[in-house]
Amino acid sequence: MSVETIESAGPAPRKGVSILFGLTLFGLLIVLWLLLGLATNAFWTPNNISNLLRQGAMTAILAVGQTFVIITAGIDLSVGAVVGFSSVVVAWLLAAGVPLWLALLATLLMGVLIGVFHAFGIVRMGLPPFIITLATLTSLRGIGLLITNGSTISITNEAFTTFSRADFLGIPSLFWMVIVVAVPAYVFLHLSRFGRYLFAVGSNSEAARLSGVNVNRTIYLAYILSSTCAAFVGLLLASRIGIGNATQAEGWELQAIASSVIGGTSLFGAVGSVHGPLLGAFILATINNGANLLNVNSFWQRIITGLLIIVIVYFDQLRRRGAR
Repeated sequence: MSVETIESAGPAPRKGVSILFGLTLFGLLIVLWLLLGLATNAFWTPNNISNLLRQGAMTAILAVGQTFVIITAGIDLSVGAVVGFSSVVVAWLLAAGVPLWLALLATLLMGVLIGVFHAFGIVRMGLPPFIITLATLTSLRGIGLLITNGSTISITNEAFTTFSRADFLGIPSLFWMVIVVAVPAYVFLHLSRFGRYLFAVGSNSEAARLSGVNVNRTIYLAYILSSTCAAFVGLLLASRIGIGNATQAEGWELQAIASSVIGGTSLFGAVGSVHGPLLGAFILATINNGANLLNVNSFWQRIITGLLIIVIVYFDQLRRRGAR
């Protein structure tokens, strides 16, 4: 089996199933919006819809980055910590008088380096993805707290903080950032040979290597994309809240994983899409938003998310057994 064979035998057989599943998720999202609109008059207000789109946007971008890693049968537990640390880095740079464009570029470059570190630990040191990314999660939280002395760094650059509150064509700028990320991500994952390599590595890394795929480079690419997406979300979060805080985005790695899994990504690798995690993120955002409007205890939101993950992973296992 050659690289050309892999490129022609990628995830195409599952394309119809993926589209059908995506339509099902979209239908579920519409049903949730309709039901919440009937349950509370506050749901369809412009302010609430705008807030919901802003809430879901950052999780959606994280979920896309996480999906690249999960497709390779890996996991990235550090994305929440990368978000918080990125907010500290950009706030610290801006406070030091660094030009805005350079502060943004440096923060994104930091995300790239974190991804390189993760892939190095996996490829060269032989560490499981769970361990190396968990170590980064705890380390980045600690480094961020050391930089800020356990407090926060205020951001006074109005051009930066105004962006997250702005709208374009009546749609929040943060939601436009989802589109900016999703379009190239879709092209990369579904229309390029590198995307097919991700699926091949997740399906059987040794078979992919024997077929001529550079497995190590593919793993580097997946983790760099994940960390860069997380750093980008850190910039968006810092813009929205106007501070750099190392403890921000705690637990967001679980939200990203949950969104990806709800969107049809298999935790066993080799199955995933871009549209699925996006829809999964906004389904979770809708559930959380609706629960808040209905004064449902926040603990129930976590329970509902956990149950959704259990059900979807269970059916994924049934699918895998049926495919054998």
